[in-house]
Amino acid sequence: MLEGSILQQLAKAHPPERRPLNFGVYYKNTLVALCHALEDCILTSTSDPLVITAFQRGKWYLQEADRYHLLAQKSSHVAIMAAPDTGFAEHPTSQLPNVALVGLDPVDPVAQEWHLMILSPSYTAMVLCQELSAADYGAAGQPTADLERKFYGFWTFEPALVQETVEIAIAHINRYNPQLAQRLTAQVQAIADAAPTAQADDLGDIVSRVVDYLQTSQEDVSHLDICTQHKALDNNLVSNELQAFLRLAQLLDIADTGSPMAAAEIAALAETMGQLLDLPAWQLKRLRLAALIHRIAPATVSVQYGDEAPSCPLVPAAQVLRTMPRMQALAQIITHQNEWWNGNGEPAGLAGDKIPLESQILGLTAAFKQRVTKLQADTSGGETMPDTILTQVLTEFKSQSGDRWNPKLVDTLELLVMGLQQGLSLTIPAPKISAGMWLIDAQMDSDASGADQKVRSEV
Repeated sequence: MLEGSILQQLAKAHPPERRPLNFGVYYKNTLVALCHALEDCILTSTSDPLVITAFQRGKWYLQEADRYHLLAQKSSHVAIMAAPDTGFAEHPTSQLPNVALVGLDPVDPVAQEWHLMILSPSYTAMVLCQELSAADYGAAGQPTADLERKFYGFWTFEPALVQETVEIAIAHINRYNPQLAQRLTAQVQAIADAAPTAQADDLGDIVSRVVDYLQTSQEDVSHLDICTQHKALDNNLVSNELQAFLRLAQLLDIADTGSPMAAAEIAALAETMGQLLDLPAWQLKRLRLAALIHRIAPATVSVQYGDEAPSCPLVPAAQVLRTMPRMQALAQIITHQNEWWNGNGEPAGLAGDKIPLESQILGLTAAFKQRVTKLQADTSGGETMPDTILTQVLTEFKSQSGDRWNPKLVDTLELLVMGLQQGLSLTIPAPKISAGMWLIDAQMDSDASGADQKVRSEV
C-alpha cells in the first residue's frame, strides 16, 4: 500500500492480529458494478448521506458526472477527490452548491485510489481500493483492457468503519481545503448524533441490488471481445455476489452485542457435526457457508441469540440466493432451518427426511448455540461455557428428540457435547470474506439428496 494513502492509514489502524479488514483483489468491472449499486441505493434511502469519493483522475469522474448530478439531489454533501483533468471543474455537476471538488496533487497517493464512502443515519457503505502498480502485475504485465485493471482493497456496510474512514478522508481533504473539511466534520457529527434513533434502510434490499448489478455486469462482460480474462472477471463478480451476503451476515452479528461471533461459532459446530456424520468435503463446505449466512433469513426482525428462535419467512435477502445458480442449494438450506421433525415447523411444514439434512444440522446447532448463550448470560455473564450448562441444554434437546429434532442428529449432538466437555476445542476463525471463491466449486449447487440418504442410513 502507498504510504500516506487513505487505505494504508486505515489498515495501519486495524492490524491483522486485532481486526482483519478482509482485503481482496477486484477487477475494475466488478468495482464499477459494485459502486453503481451502492450509489443508487442513495436514491431510495430514507436519509440524505454525506458522500466522499476518490476517482484517481478527473477523467474518470467526468464519466460518472451525470450520475452524480442525480445522486447530489439526494445527498447532503458530495466531496470528490481526483487529480484534475480538462473539464474537471467545468461540468454542471461540479457547480452544484452541495458538490465540492478537491483537486489532488498528481503525486498524492490518494490519486492512485478508488474510494466511495456513503455515511448517513440510515445507510452506510464503503468501497476502498488502491490500483495495483506495474510491479504488482508481475511478468504478465499490465492489462490492455481497461475493465481488467486490478485494485486491492475491500468494501463494507459497517457504520463505525465507514465513519472512521470518512474522518481519515476529511483529514486528507483538510490539506487542500480546511473550510470544506470543517463543514464535512460538522456533517459527520450531525449524522452520528442522528444515527441512534434513525430507522435503518433495509439491507436485504440493498444486498439484492448489489447482486443484481453484479449479475448484469457478468452478462455484459461475457459479450466483450476486448477482455481476455473472461473467466477471471466472471469469478470476481460471483465472489462479490457471495461477499454481499457474507457482509450482511457479518453486520447482523456485529449488531448482536450479546454474541458478535455467533455465526462463526455455529459454522464451527455445524461443520464438526458434519464431520461426525462423515459428510463429504464439498457438503461440509456448503454447510459451513450456510451457517455463516443463516441469519439473513430472519434479518428483518434483527434476531438476537438471547431471544426465542424466529420463524424463517421467505424474505428477499434469502430469495435472492435462488437467482444465483451456485447458491440455490444454500437458499434451500437456510429457508428450511426452522422446520421441525414432526412437521410443525416453518415455513413449509416439512417433516422427517423431507427436511434437507443440512437444514436439520443448521437448525439444531443454531438453536443449541442460542440456548447456551442465553443460559451463559443468565448465570455467568456469557464469559464461560461450564459443563453444567452444556449438560442442561443437551437434556432439553434430548427431551425434544423425535418431536422437534431428528433423533439420530440429537445422538450426534450428544457425542459433540461429550467431546466439548472432555476438552475438544473448536477452531472459530473469522471468515475471510474477500476470499469468497474458496466457498464456490462445481458441486456447490449439487443435489445432496443422494448424500443425505447415505448419511441417514448410517447415522
